[in-house]
Amino acid sequence: MNKKLDKKLNVAVIIGIIALTGFLSSCATKHEAFVDIDQAVADYDFETAKNLINKGQEPKKNAKRLYKDKNQISLYLDKGMLEFYDNNYEGSTSDLQTAERMIEEAYTKSVGQKFLSYIANDNTIEYPGEDFEDIYLNIFNAISYYHKGDLESALVEIRKLSISSGKLDMLARKYNYVDPETGESLNESVAKETDGLNMDLGDNEKATSFSNSALARYLGALLYNAAGNKDAARIEYDQVGVAFRTNAALYPHALPQTVAQTRNTPDATTRLNIISFTGLSPIKIEHSIPVNFPLRQPRLRTAELKVPVLMDRENRVNRVEVIVNGNTVNLELLEDMGIVIKDTFNNRFTSILRKAYIRVFIKYFVSDVAARVAEQRSAAAAALVALAAEKAIEASEAADIRMARFLPNKAFIGGINLQPGTYSVTINYYNGPALVSTQEIEEVTVKANQLNLLQSTSLK
Repeated sequence: MNKKLDKKLNVAVIIGIIALTGFLSSCATKHEAFVDIDQAVADYDFETAKNLINKGQEPKKNAKRLYKDKNQISLYLDKGMLEFYDNNYEGSTSDLQTAERMIEEAYTKSVGQKFLSYIANDNTIEYPGEDFEDIYLNIFNAISYYHKGDLESALVEIRKLSISSGKLDMLARKYNYVDPETGESLNESVAKETDGLNMDLGDNEKATSFSNSALARYLGALLYNAAGNKDAARIEYDQVGVAFRTNAALYPHALPQTVAQTRNTPDATTRLNIISFTGLSPIKIEHSIPVNFPLRQPRLRTAELKVPVLMDRENRVNRVEVIVNGNTVNLELLEDMGIVIKDTFNNRFTSILRKAYIRVFIKYFVSDVAARVAEQRSAAAAALVALAAEKAIEASEAADIRMARFLPNKAFIGGINLQPGTYSVTINYYNGPALVSTQEIEEVTVKANQLNLLQSTSLK
């Protein structure tokens, strides 16, 4: 091969690398873009937050949109939750059901699309949603349908979770799956592979197994009981206890006494059941992990893997007090959704890390080969090729930080036995002894022979 042809070939290789990674790369929207939306949510100005999201989708160019074309699931999850907090239950169910449909469709995407994530990064494929998002959207839909007076539709949402081969059942099978060749469960495999990587994984811990939701089961018990299906309600009440016993790492606190009290409410009284959501759940941020490759070019021997990790947000409320006509009820923690989210994400973190390692290594290996070709002319040419490739690869790498931003962090429950009537209710949110915020509800109607569910939210 003559020198001119050799030179052209080398240039073509490196240009190909740059073009391929640049063309296929798709970066997630940075957190800075959500500052104004987050502030509006913190101020409980949900109308402004929703308007800002809609405005962020107006640019014609996908690259400038707040939620890219391949991140529509997050868009509808976020819109649905903001509608929920704004008491627009019709809009919330519409958006969350759209997100659910998109999650179902994401499972049928082609293998070819997944292949792109090995060439550029995970942002090149459509965001499929997280397991916890697929579970929680049904819970909030069920509550929304209750508020709309549609008990049957609320039960449809619960059945999607609780029936045999429902989402919780499938989740249990997924996390309890045992490889027939190795005899290892998914969690054993994750723990083993994480130890073997010998890398600093930040705050990521070995996963346990979120395969049952006490919150979903408790809400299901309330709804089944309201529908007169005592046997189904009994099963769901039992499953609340099962969730606590079999997922101790996810439920490190005591089983709320409210569960038994609600289950055994005397027929002569009517119970006001209360669910309070507090705080905002963790969000993904980009984290860099240094790695070393056994390559010829010094510049290509070290790299950084860009991976998502979860970051907690400030959540001040750790105690909720409800006062009904002078009677005080202290709500009990049922589900720490933040812990569940971390667990579910960590169950697949090893595969994310492995994919990032393979992807970056292939890019650096191909670049090293191109640099070796250039080295036949001069060391300077090889260094130039390595530098150009390094910059192109760095530009193509980005962690996939897409997810729902506005799920709450904790779910508290409580209740009080009352006679039918109308009551004034005060809800106090505390951080230890310090009062964080207060919500006054002048008229809460408690009716006989039906479910009376009061739901409140404090995102502090």
